[in-house]
Amino acid sequence: MVDLPLGVDINKLIDNLRILSWEAADIMLYYSYLIKKDEKNESNIIKTKKNNEPVTLADLKVNEAIINGIKKNYKDINWDILSEENTKILSNNSNMNFEWRWILDPLDGTADFIQGTGNYAMHLALQYKNKPRLGVVLIPEKDELWISNGEEVWCERKNGSCLKTNLSNNKTLNDMTLITSKNHKNQTLESLIEKINFNKVTIMGSVGCKIASILRGESDIYISLSLPGKSSPKDWDFAAPEAILTTGGGLITNLENENLKYNKPNFEQRGIIIASNNKQNHKSICLEIKEIVKRYNLYAI
Repeated sequence: MVDLPLGVDINKLIDNLRILSWEAADIMLYYSYLIKKDEKNESNIIKTKKNNEPVTLADLKVNEAIINGIKKNYKDINWDILSEENTKILSNNSNMNFEWRWILDPLDGTADFIQGTGNYAMHLALQYKNKPRLGVVLIPEKDELWISNGEEVWCERKNGSCLKTNLSNNKTLNDMTLITSKNHKNQTLESLIEKINFNKVTIMGSVGCKIASILRGESDIYISLSLPGKSSPKDWDFAAPEAILTTGGGLITNLENENLKYNKPNFEQRGIIIASNNKQNHKSICLEIKEIVKRYNLYAI
């Protein structure tokens, strides 16, 4: 079983995370209902961040519920909590040497949440020395709670029933179904996708929803490509999805097949990141994609 800070029991921790997650699901579904019921009510639900990216009351309420729940249940445990919504506060402490750190994205896929697609999720991961050890990805609209305890991964319904992972056996790029972003496209990524010639391309919001799709066997691979000088994914986009996918048998790395590095300046995950359905085959997939990138001079490596 995965090691945890002294005084923390893994089974009790999973129970607490389960309770907090379903409380978060209720919050998100409530605000999603308000938006769908009355589009004019958006002005009362959606606020604006300083950088003009949307943030909703659901983001803030879930953020508060999860952080307060962790602090209440584990008052004496020396771990940090990094949240997307609190980065302005926590950025001053980002270089502190916390061995254990929670990384929270209270609502990944805010644009999809506002658009009513259902493709949004909550991410929560516990890292040890900047490596995800366990994680939770909650997809309220699908009634799915994906949990990794560090040794196994499973999906629960709110009624307690469970779903097993079902990763596909597709191993070559041309046989694979790619799942790609709905609201974070760029022409370089589009060109790369065109050159690879996947069997099928599916569009979906939220990294957590994409990784869950791989675990269900509905898709095989996800590629994130951020351009220099443009916005990029952050630690909270990948920490929990990495935890559930790697435990389930897949892998997330950069194009060089190197593990993602967390707690970098501004918590950015830049470059080309690849998530695939088979850790045994992942290295060759990265190499093949790298060769295509170089052959067509698509991206500076």
